[in-house]
Amino acid sequence: MRKNNNGRIVITSSNSGTQGSAGGAGYVTSKHGIIGLMKVAAIECVPFGIRVNTENPSAIESRMMRSIENQADPDAPNKVKESIEAINPMKRYGKPEEIANMMFFLIGDESSYCNGGCHTVDGGVTAGSAV
Repeated sequence: MRKNNNGRIVITSSNSGTQGSAGGAGYVTSKHGIIGLMKVAAIECVPFGIRVNTENPSAIESRMMRSIENQADPDAPNKVKESIEAINPMKRYGKPEEIANMMFFLIGDESSYCNGGCHTVDGGVTAGSAV
């Protein structure tokens, strides 16, 4: 990328990288660290035509969420999913393609002025309480 003076880097963090969460110190810390790394890289890489951003999803339909649901309550993982969906203003998990669409935007020319940003794809979770 540097040799070509052109590039895009999109790092996946999480909405946990922009806020705290009780009981999640390790996960939250790692996601905040990813955002910090991105911000440094965005500043250091822009002179070489490289833009760097993070994408910060909330719960997405995935194996990771199935694992979390099953670990939280092996007897009723669907109830765990329902409780997670209930705190999302859109009342659902995101879809993998919704994450991909944001990534495609961030690597495309349409986002040519986006650098060093935290782009949430979370159905409004970080906008505030749905309760």
